[in-house]
Amino acid sequence: MKVLLLGSGGREHAIARALLADPQVSELFVAPGNPGTAAIATNVSLDPLDGSAVAEWALAHGIDLAVIGPETPLVVGVADVLVAAGIPTFGPSAAAAHLEGSKAFAKEIMAAAGIPTAAAHVCRDLASVRAAMTEFGSPYVIKYDGLAAGKGVVVTADPEAALAHAESCLSLPGSQIVVEDYLDGPEVSLFCISDGETVVPLQPAQDFKRALDGDAGPNTGGMGAYSPLPWAPAGLVDEVVLQVAIPVIREMERRGIPFVGVLYCGLALTSRGTRVIEFNARFGDPETQVVLPRLATPLGSLLLAAAEGRLAEFGELEWRDRAAVTVVVAAEGYPGVSTLGGPVEGIEEAEAREGVHVIHAGTQMTPQGLVASGGRVLSVVGEGADLESARMRVYSGVDLISLHGSHHRRDIAQRAAEGH
Repeated sequence: MKVLLLGSGGREHAIARALLADPQVSELFVAPGNPGTAAIATNVSLDPLDGSAVAEWALAHGIDLAVIGPETPLVVGVADVLVAAGIPTFGPSAAAAHLEGSKAFAKEIMAAAGIPTAAAHVCRDLASVRAAMTEFGSPYVIKYDGLAAGKGVVVTADPEAALAHAESCLSLPGSQIVVEDYLDGPEVSLFCISDGETVVPLQPAQDFKRALDGDAGPNTGGMGAYSPLPWAPAGLVDEVVLQVAIPVIREMERRGIPFVGVLYCGLALTSRGTRVIEFNARFGDPETQVVLPRLATPLGSLLLAAAEGRLAEFGELEWRDRAAVTVVVAAEGYPGVSTLGGPVEGIEEAEAREGVHVIHAGTQMTPQGLVASGGRVLSVVGEGADLESARMRVYSGVDLISLHGSHHRRDIAQRAAEGH
């Protein structure tokens, strides 16, 4: 089958690699793609936010499956246009993607479906923010209601910092924020594939949001991830499917907005049980980079089955008995103002290492060579028999990457590899 993948980040490069490992995928086009996807597939100069242009191109080129990577095309309704044009599409409608597009809507759905989550207040002014902060106490959790590329959340013990974030969010016209009770315990990401009725879970991963070792520094879009989670309770995936994913999918269906795509469940394993932190409507970055290499089931066939409403007959997924760790190499200044344009070198040397591959996230090819074009520049992935060997491999690859002023965390998956 011919597949069109929309997006240009690390997630899309990781999805492209997995799609091309499916023998059923004969051709893969990525719009607009990046230098990493250009090396393995055909990049197409299309605006992923222009649904009619994407649909017109897909029809003209006999596309059998469209896969939408990032959240913004979903929220603006690109999937709706593609489905209306008769193209099997993996990715929710604009109405269903509202689960990610609005934290307040997600809370409403969770309440209606009886899903365990943090208590929260939706606030539209600073007075109500202060009242909610007083009610919940420290640490304060302040979330921008709309899309913020993974950086709209501040968790802090400093009330002034919390209020400053709230004020900056509320300065945007028509905006609102969600103030939540803090959830303790380790966090887990679980992707669930849905065709609107059936739910098929992938394997869980853990990502690292803070910029610096020891979970210090500001929140980022994600600095690394690993899978599997040897410390996770037995039965966690089944519990989340039964108590979270299926109730959400059923509530969405009941409202006449079936959810077709990836329901990303961001979870906290608290002292009071599993709680939902957030939902996203697409694969997460960088967790995709460690989950998909472990999936033995052909990805293209799985996503097509979801797009065509055939997940119930798809059967159990198969997994490779190995671990994966990814480490993000970020540009100088990230997650603040990043220094861009510097030459990126050492990728071929890193990929020559056994069990190492490099995912492009924020790179651009110029006449002078490959340069950094985004805050998160690369995701280096290491695979091994266990987390310890995967960690050893990923850092052997990271150490060969050269980008002036870049930074990365040295402690991704360290505690899990040590048995903590």
